[in-house]
Amino acid sequence: MAIDQEKIRKGVRLILEGLGPNVEERTLAETPDRVADAYVEIFRGMHTEPDELIKVFHEEAYDEMVLVKDISFYSMCEHHLLPFHGKAHVAYIPKEGRITGISKLARVVELHARRLQVQERMTAEIANSLTRMLQPRGVLVVVQAEHLCMTMRGIKKPGSLTVTSVVTGLFRENPATRAEAMMLIDARSYVFVQHGGTELGRRTAAEPAPGGGTT
Repeated sequence: MAIDQEKIRKGVRLILEGLGPNVEERTLAETPDRVADAYVEIFRGMHTEPDELIKVFHEEAYDEMVLVKDISFYSMCEHHLLPFHGKAHVAYIPKEGRITGISKLARVVELHARRLQVQERMTAEIANSLTRMLQPRGVLVVVQAEHLCMTMRGIKKPGSLTVTSVVTGLFRENPATRAEAMMLIDARSYVFVQHGGTELGRRTAAEPAPGGGTT
């Protein structure tokens, strides 16, 4: 079923009338149309099946962790119809060489976010899509988000983040594998500081090298 833009237009008009302004004012007259058009884009994942995006390739030589982190997303909380936004981190361990394009992982996040959502369900849905299509040895999904229903109303705590995770397979069974994934998610970019072939230490790429140079 497609999004019914005419119902959205009528609903927005009723909301505006309930708020009290003159809906015939020049600045408001086209607002119902604008919102209806925007909702088609914002909620385009509601009538699209994300699993269809995942094309499986077979790469027999690779059976190590695949991680795409810091995937930005915007979604809409179904409780207050206010946005929440943040980053998702998605990892899986292939089984029998089944992998997918790394851009597909970001697209799966995007389509699950483009729905009326709660963060907990969205995290689980991303993991379930990967599990169904790739049948991997393990999946780990971590979502960090700021909810406007907490920052612009109610308790009013801007900057607070909600973190949810789903962990399956080897990530759940093997603490070392899970710890490796979390370390990679949290890691900053490092470069080696060496002299004469001996590693003297490590620094972040943003920090100056000893003596003011770069490496």
